[in-house]
Amino acid sequence: MSMKKSRILPVIVLALMFSIGHKPIEPLFVKVKGTQFMRNGKPYRFMGANYWQGMNLGSQGESGDRNRLKRELDQMRSLGITNLRILALSEGPDGSMLRLRPSVQDSPGIFREELMQGLDFLLEEMRLRDMTAVVVLNNFWPWSGGMAQYNLWTGADSIPYPPPHGKGTWDSYQKYTAGFYANPKAIALYHQAVIKIINRTNSISKKPYRDDPTIMSWQLCNEPRGFNNAELMMQWIDTTASLIKRLAPNQLVSTGAEGYTPTPKYTGTDFIRMHDRPNVDYGTAHVWIQNWSWYDPAHHDSTYPVAKANVLEYIAKHAADAKKIGKPWVLEEFGIMKDNGSFNPSASNVNRDSYFELVFNEIYTYAQKGEASGVNFWAYSGEGRPKMPGEMWKQGDPLTGDPPHEPQGWYSVYDTDSSTHNVIRKYAGKLNGIPLKK
Repeated sequence: MSMKKSRILPVIVLALMFSIGHKPIEPLFVKVKGTQFMRNGKPYRFMGANYWQGMNLGSQGESGDRNRLKRELDQMRSLGITNLRILALSEGPDGSMLRLRPSVQDSPGIFREELMQGLDFLLEEMRLRDMTAVVVLNNFWPWSGGMAQYNLWTGADSIPYPPPHGKGTWDSYQKYTAGFYANPKAIALYHQAVIKIINRTNSISKKPYRDDPTIMSWQLCNEPRGFNNAELMMQWIDTTASLIKRLAPNQLVSTGAEGYTPTPKYTGTDFIRMHDRPNVDYGTAHVWIQNWSWYDPAHHDSTYPVAKANVLEYIAKHAADAKKIGKPWVLEEFGIMKDNGSFNPSASNVNRDSYFELVFNEIYTYAQKGEASGVNFWAYSGEGRPKMPGEMWKQGDPLTGDPPHEPQGWYSVYDTDSSTHNVIRKYAGKLNGIPLKK
């Protein structure tokens, strides 16, 4: 082709594109086909991260830093991370202990618009990077208010906060929170908040949330547990999932459940029962080797072999049960401390890298068979550094990947953790390259 023709052709093509009103092809919604996700007619598998703090960083008010948010989204996208699990509702009042501040609802039904606009900004910036979101709408744990706060708002006794700061126990706190499923007023208040979020129109894109393919899934709660109200929890799953499907029929619904946990009868969690529901589109599972006393980072050599065996068994169990119910599943939480149990951001990551490699490779192996669809590590902290490593978050401190009720620096993955980045990037490429399993 001559130089003259090669210069003219692009101009003609551009003219034709504009003459027929050509627009860039918008990504389609993530859908389910058997045990796999599909998007734009292709299998959709992902390397993901937990990034619960994104909404607050996107705010132009207190806690916001939009420039940091954009840099961190760029960082994650460069690693091949295409899915983020984010928080969309948090409950005050903002003077409460162990709580994210500022909250979306400082009082029932009153939403902070600057945080809602922070969520708008986050979702729009994710869209620009072709990332999808799992949007979490409630919490079983105290750090964002959640179920316990809805109970308190509707007349329950004071929250028995667990240690180290509260006078309650983990048992009393969890049973109090599970009372949410038996509290129609609390559920109604929560449903009102869900309706308000899903019906929102993004102030930047002008697109209703329910029509935005950036939102892959609406998630009922972070780690719901049934305890003494397990049957009522199943009813709540059905009612809430049905509500969301009516409001947003093009988007998926997920529970946010951990799976079986090491003591499923005690916690009232059952992977099959919680996910084999008509309006729940896929399964979720979380695995925590230290929190579940399988692993001691200060004694890595003696405790890691047992932890490793338990993790492999846990993943296999959930992959098999997801196959039984014929749905996709995602390992959407796992993490490990830096070497020797250090909270210092500059500590070594040798053990962490090895564990991430183990988990990612296992998910990749199942994904090749069409028996796993994604993985989200906990959690991306990016530029956020704890003010005092190992201490609890306080209002005004930088937001990190560790929630306010946990020691800062526990599970955060930082922008400078280059060796961990290499592991993430490696398996992001592997997951993205798997063809559809027929």
